Amino acid sequence: MTYDVSAVRAQFPALAAGTAHFDGPGGTQTPQPVIDAVANALSRPLSNRGHLLAGERNADSLVVEARRAMGDLLGAEPSGIVFGRSATQLVYDLSRTLATTWSPGDEVVVTRLDHDSNIRPWIQAAERVGATVRRADFDPATGELTTGHIRAVLSDRTRLVAVTAASNLIGTRPPIAEISRLVHDAGALLHVDGVHHTAHSAVDVEALGADFFVCSPYKFLGPHHGVLTARPELLETLRPDKLLPSSDGVPERFELGTLPYELLAGTRAAVDFLAGLDAEASGTRRRRLTASFAALEEHEETLRARLDKGLSALDGITVHSRAADRTPTLLLTFPGRSTTDAYRFLAERGVHAPSGSFYAVEASRRLGLGDTGGLRVGLAPYSNGEDVDRLVAGLSEFLGG
Repeated sequence: MTYDVSAVRAQFPALAAGTAHFDGPGGTQTPQPVIDAVANALSRPLSNRGHLLAGERNADSLVVEARRAMGDLLGAEPSGIVFGRSATQLVYDLSRTLATTWSPGDEVVVTRLDHDSNIRPWIQAAERVGATVRRADFDPATGELTTGHIRAVLSDRTRLVAVTAASNLIGTRPPIAEISRLVHDAGALLHVDGVHHTAHSAVDVEALGADFFVCSPYKFLGPHHGVLTARPELLETLRPDKLLPSSDGVPERFELGTLPYELLAGTRAAVDFLAGLDAEASGTRRRRLTASFAALEEHEETLRARLDKGLSALDGITVHSRAADRTPTLLLTFPGRSTTDAYRFLAERGVHAPSGSFYAVEASRRLGLGDTGGLRVGLAPYSNGEDVDRLVAGLSEFLGG
């Protein structure tokens, strides 16, 4: 495996501004090939999808290629890839559709570790049909969400379990494959929020055992929209609200209105960019993605170790990211000091590490941080050692002031 972070960084025009970006969990910067793909799509003829005129063919090709790219990224069938405005919108649409199959007394499980987009839609959908919501806890001391936490809230009335593959707040990666076996043994479906996870690890939805999996390309170097994947045969059983003239085929029946063709072009380009992170990788795009994510994980783990070492030398920091298996995302607080003040202090020095609960409000409350949360530090493919050193130096100065 090879990972040349300097070569990677050279592809990101935004980095020329000099900011050290630790805001990747909220949205990454964009590489030039993605920017070019969006511009190229808009510079060619475009129209509604078809096969006669150039604009029709271009639109259709962009959709087909984007589905193939996301299928390669997620280890999923292209015909099971659904595009939407955002992951949140897709979860809301799915929750409303699935809720039509629930009855009073049925149960839905959500977790306290999740982003609210994988909590509130399920709660609201369950409330509308009289289903019961049960909450799986996590250990605030370790940040771990285990199979035991899920097992404790499963029953023979459970219809769906919604859980994150990685916490966007503290990075915890629950054992999704093991949780899947529990959920399926209970006769329920598993919905996995993969928004944060997909940016840091190779995904295989079949190996995870996810019935539904959502992610957001703008968290892994692409444009702003959302993606949901499920087995095509499962999607065939669902009847979402749709316009009468619109396609009833899968996956189109879940896509409302005209797709953002230029964003899909950027998403395909982002997947191709990720597949090239390991310059020595070869073979199919799926194989190159697997190799490149292995190289990326090694790079990010090295940087995380450097960050952990730097933070451990500073007094006055509490690190809330403690799970044994986690992404390179840390949540920090400073007893007696405001994390918002730290955010502003770092920003003045060209270091972007934002403060908040980042829509993971239930996790923040469970950690004892209320709705305020903490300072979130997230690594990305373009992060380097100098970025880490600038962050640590800035926090040292902040705490010493």
